[in-house]
Amino acid sequence: EVRLVESGGGLVQAGESLRLSCVYSGLAFDDYVIAWIRQAPGKEREGVSAISSRHGTTVYGDSVKGRFTISSDNAKNTVYLEMNSLKPEDTAVYYCAAEYGISAMTLWDEYDYWGQGTQVTVSS
Repeated sequence: EVRLVESGGGLVQAGESLRLSCVYSGLAFDDYVIAWIRQAPGKEREGVSAISSRHGTTVYGDSVKGRFTISSDNAKNTVYLEMNSLKPEDTAVYYCAAEYGISAMTLWDEYDYWGQGTQVTVSS
C-alpha cells in the first residue's frame, strides 16, 4: 500500500521560509514521480513541483520558480519542498502525490496517490 505523509506546514510571515516533508512508503521511488501540489480555497489545484529520481528530473510551476526547491533523501524515504521568500498567495493546502512513471509528471490531476495535506499560511 502506497502511503504519503506530509508535515512541516504552518503560519509564517511574508518573506519567511518553510520546509515541507513527505515521507513515502509502499513504493520504489525510482519507479515513481513524487510531486507537491497545492490548493487554495476557491481555487483549482496548482502543480508546485515534481521530482523523478530515476531520471534526475525536477519541474516547477511558474509561480514558484526561483523560490522553491524540491529534493529527496532516499535513505529517509522523504521528499522535501524548501520554500523561500514566501508570499501571501502561496497560502494553500500542500499535498504530496505520487504517480508511477514519468510520462504524467506535470499532469497534476492524474496522480494516483495523495497524502492528507499540510496547511501553509503566509500572512502579509
